Amino acid sequence: MIILSLYLSGGQREFFKRFYTMSKSATLSLGTDNIGKLLFNYATPAIIAMASSSLYHLIDSAFVGHGVGGAAIAGMAITMPIMNIGSAFGAMVGVGAGARISLRLGEGNKAAAERTLCNAVILNIVIGLTIMVLMLSFLDEILELFSGGRASAETLAYAKDFMQIILLGNVTAHLYLGMNDMIRASGNPRKSMAIMLTSVAVNLVLNPLFIFVFHWGIKGSAAATVISQFICFLLTLSHFCSKSTFLRFKREAFRIDWRIIGNILSIGLAPFLMNLCASTVAAFVNTAMLHYGGTGINDVIPREQGGADLYVGAYGIVNRVALLFVMVVQGLNQGMQPIVGYNYGAKNYDRVRKVVFMTIGCGVAIASLGFILGETIPHTIARAFVDSSNGGDEQLLVNAAVQGMRLVLLMFPLVGFQIVVGGFFQYIGKAPLAIFISLTRQLLFLLPLLWILPRSLGAYGVWISMPIADTASIILAFVLFIWQIRKIKQMGLKQQMIQR
Repeated sequence: MIILSLYLSGGQREFFKRFYTMSKSATLSLGTDNIGKLLFNYATPAIIAMASSSLYHLIDSAFVGHGVGGAAIAGMAITMPIMNIGSAFGAMVGVGAGARISLRLGEGNKAAAERTLCNAVILNIVIGLTIMVLMLSFLDEILELFSGGRASAETLAYAKDFMQIILLGNVTAHLYLGMNDMIRASGNPRKSMAIMLTSVAVNLVLNPLFIFVFHWGIKGSAAATVISQFICFLLTLSHFCSKSTFLRFKREAFRIDWRIIGNILSIGLAPFLMNLCASTVAAFVNTAMLHYGGTGINDVIPREQGGADLYVGAYGIVNRVALLFVMVVQGLNQGMQPIVGYNYGAKNYDRVRKVVFMTIGCGVAIASLGFILGETIPHTIARAFVDSSNGGDEQLLVNAAVQGMRLVLLMFPLVGFQIVVGGFFQYIGKAPLAIFISLTRQLLFLLPLLWILPRSLGAYGVWISMPIADTASIILAFVLFIWQIRKIKQMGLKQQMIQR
C-alpha cells in the first residue's frame, strides 16, 4: 500500500488491504498480539533483505578500493547516478507489477496475477535491452555529462570499464530484481530474502577472486556483480517455472496487454520519480565536487593534488555507508507496514500510535548507531574501502571521506525519524504527503544548496548542504507528524465514545 493509494480507487484499495489479512489468524494477531513481537517478526526479514542490497555496493567499493585504488572508487562514484536511472526503471516495473499482483491475488484472481507477472517480464526485457543499447552506444558522452566534463581521463576510464560490463548484464539485472519483487508480492518474502542473500554471498566470493587472484581490476568487480545477479536470476526463474509454485509462468499469459502495462507503469511512477530525483542529486553532488572540490578554505585536499576526483571517490564512500543504515531503517518501515495498515483500517488507533512511536524509537536508534560510528571511527570505516598504509592519493581519499562522513551524518539520528514518518504516512493512505517529504528534501532544499554553497566553500559546501537539507526536511516531517498524530488521537477518542 506504499504507492497504491495515489492511483487506485477506494474499492481497489480495499482489495489490496485484504491481501495482507487473508488469513483469519494472521488478522487477529495483527490486532491483538504484542506490538514489539509483531514488529520484530515482520521487520527482521525485511531488514535483512534491504541491508543485503546495500551490502552489495559496499562489497564492490571495498574490494575495488583495496585491489585497484582510489581513482577506481571515484570512477564507480561517477557511475552511481547512471546506475540509479536503471534502478528507477527497475523500481517502476517491480513496484508497479508487485502491487498489481498483490491486488489481483487479494481479489482471488490468480489468472490476472499471472498475466501481470508475464507482462512485467516482457516489459523488463524491453526496458533492459533499450537501456543497454542506448547507454553502450553513447557511454562516453553519458559519462562526460554526468561528470560535468571535469573528471580526469583515469577516472573516466575506470567508470567506462565498469559500466560496459554492468550494462551487458542489464537485462538479467532487471529480470532478477523485478521477479524478486514479484516473489515477495506473491506471498514469499522469506524466499525473496534468501535469493537476495545468495546474490550477496556469491558477490562476496567472486569479487576477491576476480580482483586479487585473476587481477581483472574494476572489470572483475563488475563481472562478479553480473554473474551473481545472473545466478539469482536463474533462481527466480526456476521459482516461477516450478509446477509447485502457486503463481507461475503460463504460456498463454505471455501476450502483451497494454492495459496491464499501463497500470504497471502508472502505479510504479512514484518510485520511478523518487529514484530519478536520487540520481539527479548524485549527479549534482559529483558535478559540484569536480567543479569546486579543493577550492574551499576548509577543504582537506588542495585542488592541485587531485582534489576534485578524490572528492568524488570520498562521496562514493560516504554515500554507501549512509545508505546501509538508511536501508536498515527502510526494512524496519516495511515491518511496520502491515501492523499500521491493519490497525488503522480496524480503527485500533491506540495500537497505531504505539507501533509508530516504537518504530520511530528503533529507527532513531539505528540511525544514531550510524551517527556514532561516523563521528567516532570514521578513519577506520574509510580505510575499509582503500589501503592508505602507503600514503599518497589513498590517504588523501581517506581524509576527505572522514570529513564528509562527520558532516553528512551530523543530523542522522533524526533522519531515522524522518524515514519512519514518511513510511507511516504511506501506510495510512497518505502517500502524497510521504512523497512530498522526500522530494522536498531533495529538490526544494538540497539542490539549491548544492548550487549555492560549493561556490564559496568548495567541497565543504557540498558536505554541509546535506545536514542543512536534512534539518529542514526533519522540521517539515515533525510538523506534519504532530498534526496527524493529534488527528488520530481525536479519532481514537471518538471511536471510544461510539463503542460506549
